[in-house]
Amino acid sequence: MSSTLRFQVVGEAFKRKPVEIPNRVERPSEYFGRYVFNRQKMQHYLPQDVYERMAEVMEGQRQLDLATADQVAEGMKRWAMSLGVTHCTHWFQPLTEGTAEKHDGFVVHDGRGGMIEEFTGKELVQQEPDASSFPSGGIRSTFEARGYSAWDPASPVFVIGDTLMIPTVFISYTGEALDYKAPLKKALKAVGEAALRVARYFYPDVSKVVSNLGWEQEYFLVDEGMYAARPDLLMTGRTLMGHDSARNQQMDDHYFGSIPRRVAAFMKDLEMQALELGIPCKTRHNEVAPNQFELAPIYEETNLAIDHNMLMMSLMRRVARKHGFRCLLHEKPFAGINGSGKHNNWSLATDTGILLHGPGRTPEDNLRFVVFIVETLMGVYRHNGLLKGSIISATNAHRLGANEAPPAIISSFLGKQLTDLLTALEESDDDQLFNLKGKKSMRLDIPQVPELLLDNTDRNRTSPFAFTGNRFEFRAVGSSANCAAAMIVLNSAVAEALTDFAERVEALIAGGMPRMKAILKVVRDDIKTCKPIHFEGNGYSDEWKREAERRGLDVEQSAPRMFLQYLAPASVEMFRRTGVLTEAELVARTDIKLETYVKKVQIEGRVLNDLCLNHIIPVATRYQSQLIDNVHKLRDILPAAEADSLSTNNIRLIRLIGEHTSFIAAHVEVLTEARRVANRIEDTTRRALAYYETVVPLLEEIRYHVDKLELIVDDELWPLPKYREMLFIR
Repeated sequence: MSSTLRFQVVGEAFKRKPVEIPNRVERPSEYFGRYVFNRQKMQHYLPQDVYERMAEVMEGQRQLDLATADQVAEGMKRWAMSLGVTHCTHWFQPLTEGTAEKHDGFVVHDGRGGMIEEFTGKELVQQEPDASSFPSGGIRSTFEARGYSAWDPASPVFVIGDTLMIPTVFISYTGEALDYKAPLKKALKAVGEAALRVARYFYPDVSKVVSNLGWEQEYFLVDEGMYAARPDLLMTGRTLMGHDSARNQQMDDHYFGSIPRRVAAFMKDLEMQALELGIPCKTRHNEVAPNQFELAPIYEETNLAIDHNMLMMSLMRRVARKHGFRCLLHEKPFAGINGSGKHNNWSLATDTGILLHGPGRTPEDNLRFVVFIVETLMGVYRHNGLLKGSIISATNAHRLGANEAPPAIISSFLGKQLTDLLTALEESDDDQLFNLKGKKSMRLDIPQVPELLLDNTDRNRTSPFAFTGNRFEFRAVGSSANCAAAMIVLNSAVAEALTDFAERVEALIAGGMPRMKAILKVVRDDIKTCKPIHFEGNGYSDEWKREAERRGLDVEQSAPRMFLQYLAPASVEMFRRTGVLTEAELVARTDIKLETYVKKVQIEGRVLNDLCLNHIIPVATRYQSQLIDNVHKLRDILPAAEADSLSTNNIRLIRLIGEHTSFIAAHVEVLTEARRVANRIEDTTRRALAYYETVVPLLEEIRYHVDKLELIVDDELWPLPKYREMLFIR
C-alpha cells in the first residue's frame, strides 16, 4: 500500500471515530482545602454570630467559651459527617519528633437501647491523653499520668479518612508543656509583641506582627522491596553499612534533572492530597543526590506552617507506599552522598507588609529594614550555641559539618550591599538617614533573552543562617525534625533582642534624644556587638573553624554537649523573660534530648551487631570456604607451580576476608561491652557522652571493614541490597 493511500485510510478511520471530549480536570484552586474546616466552611455551617465570634477567637481577640464551642462542634460534625467521618481525634506533637492521635467515635447511647451521633464542644476543646506514656523528662511519672490536650483554633481542623483531626497543644496536669506547639505559640506571641513595639516607631498604625515560615522538605525515595531487605533502614532509617556506588552524584546530573515518571506520579498524588488538606504546595524537583527530591510550599504563619509540615511528613510516608516506595526522612540515609535538610525560611510581617523586606521607598523605611536585620542578628549572636542545640540530633549529627550541609557553627551571610551598608553605619557618626539601592539589572548579550533583575544579595550555601532578600534561611534544620524546636529558639531570641532594643531606645528618648537619632545610635551599637556572627566566606573551611572560635562563637561538635545549651544561664534567662519555657521545662526537654540520643545510638549498635554476626560474617566465611575449596582443587589437578600461580589471588582474598571478619567479630564484642558500660551510668548527660565517645566511633570502625568485605565477597552471596541497586529508580 502506498504511503498516500495509507494516510487516506488512517484519515477515514479517524473521521469515523467519535470525538471523545475528556472530562474537565479540576484546577488546584477548586479542591484546595476540600478537607479543611476553613473560614469558608465555617460561614456555611455556623450561624453568622457564631462565625463572627469564632473569627475573633482565631485572631486572638477573645477567649473561646463553651457555649460557642458547642455550636462550632455541631457545625463541624455536620460538615465532617457529610464526608463520611465517624471519628474524631486530638492531633498533637509530643516530644517524640512525630505526632499523636487517639480516635473516638461520634457515638453515645440514646437512652432507648440505640446509638446517636454526637460531638460536643467539650470533646472539641479538651481531651485527656496519658501523659506518662510520652517523653516528659520527669515531669510525669507512671503514677501521675494525667495530661490534657487543648484545641488550637489558630490551626484549622481537617479530615483524613474517616477521622476529624483537631490540632491541639499538650500539657501536663500541673501545667508544663509536654509538646512543641505550646511553647511555640508562646514564642510567636513574644516575638509578635516585641516586633510590634519596634515596628510602631516607623508605622504607628500597624496593629499586628506575625512570624512567617516557608519550609523546604528534602527526602529520599527507595523501592519498597529494597527497603524491606535492609534491616538497618527498617530499624534505624539509615544504612549502617554499604560501599559507595561507582556512580552516585559526581556527575551533577540528578539535581534539577527530569523527574522519573514513577516519582512524578508519586509527587502528583502527594500534592493533590496535600492541597486538599490546605497545604499550599508550590515547588518540586530532583535534589543533588540520586533518589533525593525536594518539595516546598508557599510561606504561611509559622504555627500553621509547622502543623502542615508535620502533616506532610506523615502524608509523604503513606503516599510513597501506595506507589511502591519508602520515603526516607533521615538526615543521612546513605554515606558518601548528600544528606537531607529542611531549610526554614523565616521572616516577620505586619498586617501591611514584610519587616525584613528592603530597600524601602524612604530613608525611614530603610532604617526600619536595618533595625530588624540587625536585631535578628543580635538574637542569633547571643544564642548561636542554643540555636545549634535546637537543630542537633543523633541523626542530624551525620549531616552537619560535611561539605554538603551547613557547618556545625552558626553564622550569618548578608551579601555585599547589606554588608557594606552595615560597615558604613558602624564607622559613621552621621545622624542623617540613608537610602538603599533597589535591584539592579543585568543585560545579557544573548538574542531574544530579556535583561535580568538581580537580587541585592548573592547566595552562600555554606551559611547556616543566610539573608536571602526578604527573609533569613535557617538551613541547618534536619529533614526529620519538627521545625518547632528551631522556631521556638529563633523567635524567642529575636523577641529578646527586639525588647532590649526598644528599652534602650526609649530610655534615650526619655532623656531628650530625638527618636530617629536614638534608633540610629542603638542600632549602630548593636552592629558592632553582633559583628562576630556575620561571615561572608566559606563556612566549610578549616580557617573559618579557627576564626569562629577566635570570635567567641560556639564550635562544639558533640551532640550531647550541644543539648546542654538549653540549660546555659543566658538560655534560661531568655526563656524566662519571654515567658516561653520555665527552667523546669528546660531541664525536662534537655533530659529528653539526651535520652533520645542514647536510644537512637543504642538501637544502631544493636542492629549493627545483629547484621554483622548473623549476616555479614557467615556470608563472608562461606565465600572464604569456597575460595579455600577452589585452592585445594587446583592443587589436586594441576602441577604445584601452576596451581600456586593460579591460586595467588584467591589466597590473597582468603587472607583479606580473615582479617576483616576477625576485626568485625572482635569489635562487635567491644561495641557490646561499650554499650553495657554506658548503660550502667545513671547520670543522663554522662551516659549520652559515653555513647558519643565510645559507641559512635566503633560504629564507623566496624562499618569500614564491612564495606571492604562488600567489595570482596561474591555478589550473589552478599545478603543486603547494595547502593548501586538502591540509589537509582527504574
